[in-house]
Parts: sequence; C-alpha cells; structure tokens
Amino acid sequence: MAPIYVDESAGSDETGKGTPEQPYQTLAFALYSHPEEKFLVRKDPAGTYEEPTQSALKKAKKGADGIEKKRKKAQELAEREAKELAEARELREKKLEESKKIVLEEDPSLPTATKSKIGNLTPLRSKRVKVDGWVHRLRDQKEIIFVVLRDGTGYLQCVLSGKVAQTYDALTLTLESTIEVVGTLQTVPEGKTAPSGHELVVDYWRVLGSAPGGEDAFTNRLNEKSDPSIQADLRHLVLRGETASAVLKLRAALLNSFRQSLIEHDLLEVTPPCLVQTQVEGGATLFKLDYYGQPAFLTQSSQLYLETCLPSLGDVFCVQESFRAENSHTRRHLSEYTHLEAELAFITFDDLMDHIETVICETVDKLLQNPASAALIKQLNPNFTAPVRPFLRLSYVDAIKWLNEHDIRHEAEDAQGNVIKDDQGKPVMVEHKVGDDIAEAAERRMTDILGSPVFLYGFPAELKAFYMKKMPKNRADGPTFTESCDLLMPGVGEIVGGSMRIADEKELLEAYKREGIDPAPYYWFTDQRKYGTCEHGGYGLGVERFLAWLANRYTVRECSLYPRWPGRATP
Repeated sequence: MAPIYVDESAGSDETGKGTPEQPYQTLAFALYSHPEEKFLVRKDPAGTYEEPTQSALKKAKKGADGIEKKRKKAQELAEREAKELAEARELREKKLEESKKIVLEEDPSLPTATKSKIGNLTPLRSKRVKVDGWVHRLRDQKEIIFVVLRDGTGYLQCVLSGKVAQTYDALTLTLESTIEVVGTLQTVPEGKTAPSGHELVVDYWRVLGSAPGGEDAFTNRLNEKSDPSIQADLRHLVLRGETASAVLKLRAALLNSFRQSLIEHDLLEVTPPCLVQTQVEGGATLFKLDYYGQPAFLTQSSQLYLETCLPSLGDVFCVQESFRAENSHTRRHLSEYTHLEAELAFITFDDLMDHIETVICETVDKLLQNPASAALIKQLNPNFTAPVRPFLRLSYVDAIKWLNEHDIRHEAEDAQGNVIKDDQGKPVMVEHKVGDDIAEAAERRMTDILGSPVFLYGFPAELKAFYMKKMPKNRADGPTFTESCDLLMPGVGEIVGGSMRIADEKELLEAYKREGIDPAPYYWFTDQRKYGTCEHGGYGLGVERFLAWLANRYTVRECSLYPRWPGRATP
C-alpha cells in the first residue's frame, strides 16, 4: 500500500488527501483518517519525508483519539439538534393545525371602535380604536406577539396575546402584510417605550393582504446590505424604510414651507409647461422629442415663462420638473429634478440676493418651528443648525484668488475640452485663472472649508446663459461680468442659481445673435422688453440638492421619489 504523506508546514488537514501533491498537515489527523496505513512525515517542504518515530506515533495516537471524541461529540450534538428541530417542527405543525380551529369574532358587547390614522391616535388614549396598516416589525415573545404597524402617518405598537395570538393568521403573519387591528389604546407602562408613548392592546384583528415568506420574504429581497443597483431596482420597496420615508416626508414639509415663505413675500404660484420649443441653458442638454410632427423639448427651466407673468400677475414662482440631458453620474446630478423657480420685477441685483437669503432662512425657520418637520430633521441630521445671516458674498474674481491662495487646483484641459495627463497618466493640475469655469469639486471644497452658505457672484458672460444682465462697471480691456450668482452650501455645493435678466430689447437681440440662437421662436419672450420693460431677476433652486443639505444625504438620488439619472428610468 502507498504510504500517507504528512507535511507539517505546507500540508492541510482540511483539503489534504495524504498524497505527495496534497499531504496532510498533522500526523494525528493522518492516523485518524488512515489508522492502518504507513506514514511519511517531513517538517518543511525543503526536507525529506521520513517514517515517524514511535514516540511521535504515540503522541499522534492521542491526538487521533481526541479527534474521534470531538467527532462523536459533534455527531451527538447534531443528532440532538436535528431531533429537537424535528420535534419543534412537529409541535409547530400540530399548533398550526389546532390554530385553524380558532375563529376570531369581534365582541359586540365592547364599545364601538373609532377608526383612525396612526398619526391621529393620541387624543384617543383609553378608547377602543380601529387601525389599518402594514406590518413594519414583528416579534413573537412567550406567546405574546408584538407588531409595529405602519400607515404612513406614524408607527403603532400592537400587542396580541391570548386567543388573538393563537390563530393561524397570527402564527403565519409576515412582514409587510396589511392588517386591521381593533383594541384599546393604552399609555405604555413606566420604564417601557413605544412609538408616540402608547400601544394598542388588541382584542380583534384580521389580515387584509398577506405578504409572502420564505425566499420571497421582504427581507430576503431587500436589506441594508443590498447592492445599490438592487436598491434602485426595488425603489418601490426601499420607500417603505424609515429613512427613505422620513426623507420624503421632510421633502413635502420643505415644499410646503417654501410655498408659505414665497406667498408671504407676495409671490404667486403658476404652472408653466414642460413641453417647450425653446432652450434656456444650452442645446447640448435638451431632451428632444417629436411633438405632432414638430420638434419640441422637455423644459430645462421655466424661467422664460415666469418672466411673461410679471406684467399681469406680479412676482411669481413655480415648483416644476426640469430636465437636463447631461451624461453626469455625480452624487448631485439628476436627469429630472424638481426646480423651484421665481421671478421678481423692479428689483436690483442686491435685492435679488437679499430675497434668496431671506426666503431660505425663513423656510428653514418654519421647518424648525414645526414639531413634526423638526423631528424629521433631528432624525436625519442630528447636528443640523440653521444658517446664520447675512450669508458671505464672494465675487467670482475673489473666489479665483481664494482658490489659488489655498492651493485648490483643477484639471488642465486642451482646446477640445479633453483632460491633459502627465507621463504617468495622471491629470495635470493647474491654478485657476479668471475666465475658468470653477469646477464642481473645487467649488464644493471651498464651501466646505468656509463652512457656511456663500453667494458666489459676478461670473464672466461667456460662462453664463444669453439672457443674463451685464454688470454696469465692466472694464473695456477685461472680461465682461454678469449680475449672476450661485448660492453654495457646505457638503452639497450649488443649490441656487440666479441672475438679473437683460431688460433692453436691442441688447437681448444682440445676445441671441452672439449665441447663434434664432430669435423667431422667442418672439413671446422678446415682447416682454417691447411692451413695457423693467429691471427684473430670478433664480432656480434645486429641491433635491437643498433637501440633501438639510437632511445630510450623501446623494440627491435619496431625495427624489423615483430618481432619474443616465441609464436609469425604472421603476
């Protein structure tokens, strides 16, 4: 018979087979596996195989006996566990069969239950109530079943005991099933906790819609460790989570507070179209479509339409979707985003920045003064503090200087816009100069270092849209600057972009010509300068970016109900 090989340094008792190519590591395991064979042992791969000494065999025999004892013990444990599992399974099956005989009926002698949403339960404590919702959490403890129910307005702990916890439905209840519960709402005992400080002692309940268990169980399809692509595919299920739902509830409160603030400043809400035949921010980012045989686009901004409202409606605003066909995958870009835009008449550039600052601060104050939205902010962003006024105002030229003083550079590009790389293939980093479009990363880093909201203003005309008003004190030998501003927030970067608009008809026509834009489709926009022009300006705020700042979210994708970015248009 061929000998069994043992290599004490390079062998393996887990994967070895006792051959020269796959030796065991220990003589004890070799002896346990092949008690009747001969053995050859070596200390290291450089040595030679030799027969073990009698003392080594004796020691290995003790080791082999120990391995056998461990094997028997493990086998006995496995058999015992299998037996207990079988007994538990048999007991559960018996229990389930018995549970099918239990029929719950609502006791007609009890007071009639008041149907309520979970968020409205507090005034009904000590009363009998009826609540519908989804099973958010589920725990079975010593014949008592604890259910945390969710209905979108809040969470409710329900306690099922006695007969109501012994039915077949109770024993097979699954997460995300919908149920109706009826019982007495009681304040939780001292020392115990529950959402809103009360719990429902259930006397009757029923399943309205069961959710699957097993492989299709909710937690098997989606959990905290799920890949981001799976979470995106299952966004409809992600929304059921406490964090995602809290973000969207805060979003609703944010929009409501913005509306209140704007209305208090005499702005009227209007609803411009999303299907348009003009551009605002450049043709390269337009989503084009066929509109009954005519070319049309999804709107990039509602600004031009808001300007037409000023003569009849006064200052106006809208909350509307905007679309940008940018192949950008950054954490602050979306292909479709909610655009809060406003337009104001008879103002100056300073008035415009004052207005933006005021509305933002008043909106945040409203959110913090409301207990419900303040609790959401505390949940999502415990360290949030309201911005301090006045906001820092930094000119574009001074920002370029600041970036260079702090050695914050950007990638060099050639004439075609391609990044220039060095011999090692790394981007060449260069200082900023007047005329550069400040890169997003540099802009965000500057804002994070400053640690507070910053108005960056006075950008060169060639970096901005055709309709922006020029600054009155531009040097003849230097670049032309505009009365434009971006509001930057720490952690996010730009959340607002605004400017004064060209008020002179001739100047606007020249701007069309300079940008190569056919003025014909813009006749209705040009008419605003023809029939009683005025100094006016406006801005656009990215709701998802603002919410990302407020709720401390890493990406704006978390701040949209169903986010859209390049390659993602589902679900």
